[in-house]
Amino acid sequence: MQAFVAVVDEGGFAPAARRAGLAPSSLTRQIDALETHLGTILLNRSTRRVSMTAAGQAYYANAVRILDDIAAANRSVSELNGPPRGILRASLPIAFARLHVTPFIPRFMQEFPGIELEILVSDEPVSLVEQRIDVAIRLGVLPPSSLVARRLAPHRRILCASPAYLARAGVPQDPSELARHACLTFTYADGERGWIYRKDGAVERLRISGPLRANHAEALKEAAVAGMGLTLLATWMIGEELAQGYLVPVLTDWHIDIGRPAGADPLVGEPGVHALFLPDRKTSPKVRAFIDFLQARFGTPPYWDRAVGS
Repeated sequence: MQAFVAVVDEGGFAPAARRAGLAPSSLTRQIDALETHLGTILLNRSTRRVSMTAAGQAYYANAVRILDDIAAANRSVSELNGPPRGILRASLPIAFARLHVTPFIPRFMQEFPGIELEILVSDEPVSLVEQRIDVAIRLGVLPPSSLVARRLAPHRRILCASPAYLARAGVPQDPSELARHACLTFTYADGERGWIYRKDGAVERLRISGPLRANHAEALKEAAVAGMGLTLLATWMIGEELAQGYLVPVLTDWHIDIGRPAGADPLVGEPGVHALFLPDRKTSPKVRAFIDFLQARFGTPPYWDRAVGS
């Protein structure tokens, strides 16, 4: 099976043999034996190229999955002994990775030299099974799933603006005043935008408008720092700007958040910075090492929240 997959991946017997350190005739004998055992032809052979038959295409997909499962089983046993080691595939949101994970990677690699870290950076949720992800960082409120979640830090949003904007437009004292302010808003793919606030157990949607809407929070942060208006952003995104005084929090006595778009999947629990992993990774030393490392670096409360208090 490994010989067959190698020939397909490398596009021929000779390159596959070089990768495996074997003679091409040895691979040929192995695949001949496999085809005899299965009673079908897997590869079309010619002097110039090798291609899969229909049976070969079906067999290849299953063979890759089986070989991956075998490798995972071997790793799960070998990792139980000694320090954490092996390849660790992590999925991270783009901005959060840049601000709060990649700066710590050199330290992590020094502490765990046996781990090879492979990072997939994307703001789109990925399938941990299909992408063979060991651990994923997810922000906000989690939808129901069979994944195991560990909360690493709170996920707080605050309303903020630059000192220049507040000096020009005034500091709002009540959420109702936001209707007359320039509000920089996040928009979903379906065009939904808006903020909500909670008071005395009631939830009300705010009527807001402004000169800019964007589907990426960093664009809103830059616009707010430039004095374009008020925006609602996570503290992990703007902790440095708050600490340096480039942005100032407002309406801190109110709970204001982004409204969910119509038809959104139901969400449960409190918003947070979460580490997610498959149930079979629960005892993995490398997964535990990565999660523990990040939580220790973030601190309690996380360092990005210290400019606005706990």
